[in-house]
Amino acid sequence: MYVADSRAGARAASAEGAARPRAGRRRAAVAPTVLALGTVSLITDVSSEMVTAVLPLYLVAGLGLSPLGFGVLDGIYNGFSALVRLVGGHLADRGGGRHKWVAGFGYGLSAACKPLLLLAHSLTPIGLVLAADRTGKGLRTAPRDALISLSSTPATRGRAFGVHRAMDTAGALLGPLVAFLILRATVDGYDAVFTVSFCVAVVGVLVLVLFVPGDTRTKAAARPTEATPSTGPAGSTEFGPPPAGERPTRTTAPPTLRAALSLLATPAVRRITLCALLLGLATVSDAFVFLLLQRRLGVADRWFALLPLGTAAAFLLLAVPLGRLADRIGSRRLFLAGHGALLLVYALLLSAWHGTALPYVVLLLHGGFYAATDGVLMAAASESVPEELRSSGLALVQTGQALARFVCSLGFGAAWTAWGDRTALTVSAVLLAFGVLVSLALRPTPSEGPA
Repeated sequence: MYVADSRAGARAASAEGAARPRAGRRRAAVAPTVLALGTVSLITDVSSEMVTAVLPLYLVAGLGLSPLGFGVLDGIYNGFSALVRLVGGHLADRGGGRHKWVAGFGYGLSAACKPLLLLAHSLTPIGLVLAADRTGKGLRTAPRDALISLSSTPATRGRAFGVHRAMDTAGALLGPLVAFLILRATVDGYDAVFTVSFCVAVVGVLVLVLFVPGDTRTKAAARPTEATPSTGPAGSTEFGPPPAGERPTRTTAPPTLRAALSLLATPAVRRITLCALLLGLATVSDAFVFLLLQRRLGVADRWFALLPLGTAAAFLLLAVPLGRLADRIGSRRLFLAGHGALLLVYALLLSAWHGTALPYVVLLLHGGFYAATDGVLMAAASESVPEELRSSGLALVQTGQALARFVCSLGFGAAWTAWGDRTALTVSAVLLAFGVLVSLALRPTPSEGPA
């Protein structure tokens, strides 16, 4: 009898032990909302990168704009979305969890701008179209990231953002290739690219409307892991989890823009925003990195468009593994390590090495930088922002980073013009190293837990 009971107990324990890993795997799986949003971003990036790939050539060669005119438009295209991200985040929170619909409006606005490029043939109307397109991007970014955050648990948030960014980057890889094929296959190549881009963008909006749930607050709040940080390093290495007195709490009053800005009074939010701002001021834009690499290697103009594909491919391959690594070792460590990879990119571009492996190493590190920082930053910021202000809080961090990078691009361009490319890059490398050291010094206080 004792032996039979022992065997039955052993079988029960074995069955329970076997069930636990399966349950753990179910909890670790990426939420369907994340996959749906990843599909939307993939499709939308195919559309937007089709336009981005041909826009410089279309404006300068097709419409005959001067370099100064192109510089103004490029500044609008890359910097304007930063000005409206807070608005998009606030509208999503203010609407009582209408993240999907604010994001959908942003996606729809960007889609509607694609055919308008067929009608714009001078600086002013093109600038207005591009400003509207970037407004759409600015409106949708924070609500989309809030949906990803709210549909994930703290223990899987890094992986969720990694999966989304990988799918997003897959679209960034496909877009230029589709544009290249269209230009080769049609007579009115630019018109065809803009038309196909519009059709693809509409498909992305439809996927959002049909397959992305409207509100994930209830589901996220119901998860037991959402109330407590994960154990081990992953639970304590975000830019310092807020102490008990600072932990995000729910409020019943409608969120206000003032409430969103007051998040900066929270040490954890202020610390991560300051880190993103400091490091963004030394993050040279992709276009300058590719131009510097082209000058180092003497790459022919016809192959220049392949350089961004190298960064995107590395980003695609590394986004999910590094997102999972962030869940294990902590977002703060990985975020700073990513900027260390960017510092190595600067060092390689300044070095005397001209080997055949140089472009592959530079592009791999450049893509690794994005994989270790883009979604990881949002995963880290999510821990210190309450649900009712999730979009606004993420937008606050995104806006600071985007404006800092915009300032860096302007400053780097001016320094290149005045002192040359090597001096400009040397200054950027020194500033980036300083920013990393300051960020390392901004460690959580003992009351907030270990770094």
